[in-house]
Amino acid sequence: MTTTPVIVAAARTAIGTAGRSLSTVTAERLAGPVLAEVTRRAGLDPAEVGDVVLGNCMGPGGDVARSAALRAGLPEHVPALTVDRQCASGLAAVDVAVRMVATGSPAVLAGGVESASTAPWRHWPPVEGADPVRYERAPFAPAGWDDPDMGVANDLLAQEAGVSRERQDEYAARSHARAVAAQEAGVFDDEIVAVGRVVRDDRPRATLTVDKLARLRPAFRDGGSVTAGNSCGISDGAAAVAVVDAATHARLGGPGLRVLATATAGVAPHRPGRGLVPATRTVLQRAGTGLDDLDAIEVNEAFAGQVLACCDELGLDPLRVCADGGALALGHPWGASGAVLLVRLFHQLVPRPGSLGLAAIAAGGGQGVAMVVQAC
Repeated sequence: MTTTPVIVAAARTAIGTAGRSLSTVTAERLAGPVLAEVTRRAGLDPAEVGDVVLGNCMGPGGDVARSAALRAGLPEHVPALTVDRQCASGLAAVDVAVRMVATGSPAVLAGGVESASTAPWRHWPPVEGADPVRYERAPFAPAGWDDPDMGVANDLLAQEAGVSRERQDEYAARSHARAVAAQEAGVFDDEIVAVGRVVRDDRPRATLTVDKLARLRPAFRDGGSVTAGNSCGISDGAAAVAVVDAATHARLGGPGLRVLATATAGVAPHRPGRGLVPATRTVLQRAGTGLDDLDAIEVNEAFAGQVLACCDELGLDPLRVCADGGALALGHPWGASGAVLLVRLFHQLVPRPGSLGLAAIAAGGGQGVAMVVQAC
């Protein structure tokens, strides 16, 4: 790398449960205000933005990042790229931006967006004499490979890792309790950009106790341990950051997060939730640091059992993960979730110069992306 990229601004929308507060807002209309606000907070002239990179999984196509960039009021000469690494798309997009900045672009906006509520329905081409069949989900592996649904895959991961139902419910209840406390204390206020009048995450619930979670039935397989309560919610939302080179950071003069290292890894596609484990190990090695040195850890909480299985494998105390609650409580807007992790780290670490943080997320197909940042 010719320069160490720095994240100088970070923001997100509130996260809406699919079908609720943001249900009528399309992907470009979610991401546009966030891109505009991040540009403003960074102190950048829109004309000096070199590119926009957004992750997205289920949008309408047509390069959502380009539509969102124009919606944000960025000049026509600013190009845009949409990337898809499934649930890791938002963090992968920032990784792409980091590489762009490291090799010569002074400033790139990056993040992710998902509008599950407005995602178009797709159908397989009809066979003669039959009605079209709705396309339910993308294959995460080619024909001939074991390719279970996400819920089944992560239920089996929890079972194989020896993660009990009780631990999963305790973790989920704690995530909600932490998010509710943070919400009530105004912790999220500065990071949320209003979309219409929506400025508050839909999902956190103070009433979601361990006792109530224990009453829920397995959601994905008979005898399983994963339920609707210890899984994340399908959600709508957007998040973005501004990544600049060292010279631009010095000119702007504000605080930021220096990107010390990034990593992407692959694992067996039938256990995709493990993907963050090798990505985390690699990024820590590249950054020259260890788990014990980190001041904040944001891991995407797709399923409580999955997070606990990964924590156990890494030797990481789950109490250190997602200090203000994670996707179990806030929701999981697929293409945006990886970028949400960085927004959370930005607002936790920037007031503490020198502090270190980790963002890590797993993705369908058996992949993981991780990033280590340091407040500067």
